[in-house]
Amino acid sequence: MNFLAVSGSLRSESSNTALLRAIQALAPPGLHVTLYAGLAELPPFDPGLEPEEAPDSVQAFRDQVRAAGGIIICTPEYAHGMPGILKNALEWTVATGEFVDKPVAALSSSPAASGGEKALAWLTQTLAVMSADIVPAISQPIPFGRSRVKSNGEIVDPALAVTLEAILAGLARAVDVHTQNGGKS
Repeated sequence: MNFLAVSGSLRSESSNTALLRAIQALAPPGLHVTLYAGLAELPPFDPGLEPEEAPDSVQAFRDQVRAAGGIIICTPEYAHGMPGILKNALEWTVATGEFVDKPVAALSSSPAASGGEKALAWLTQTLAVMSADIVPAISQPIPFGRSRVKSNGEIVDPALAVTLEAILAGLARAVDVHTQNGGKS
């Protein structure tokens, strides 16, 4: 089983990327989590281009989303929303439908107690419009992210490890259901 993990932050020391690194390290045998590293290479979304005219970086992103059994997106909160760079990436997939019925764990993290709830709401709304299969039981804000995980993905808070393991297990169950139902969850 393969998951694609997408951080909404370009910052190298991002707590959102660190959370995804922690998830990657917690993946049990038989489950592979790939951290998407091409967010900065995606050009601004151009709705005037036909899908096959999209730049190579966009095609590569679409291919990775399509190939993944499930997606984990973790976004920071900027100005009460997700960063434009993440919204841009998602917009590149609207017309081509890579997220349609795709099981997704939507997460947000911030250093605040809210965990980036406003960004999570925006991310969830965007994914819902794209017909992604958002798994509510595992889609959640992660408060105080920066103090709970080091930038290399090392978990400092044992309770966070339990939460992240539950996210992995919940997404794996959603992917199994999706597969058993012939691609529909």
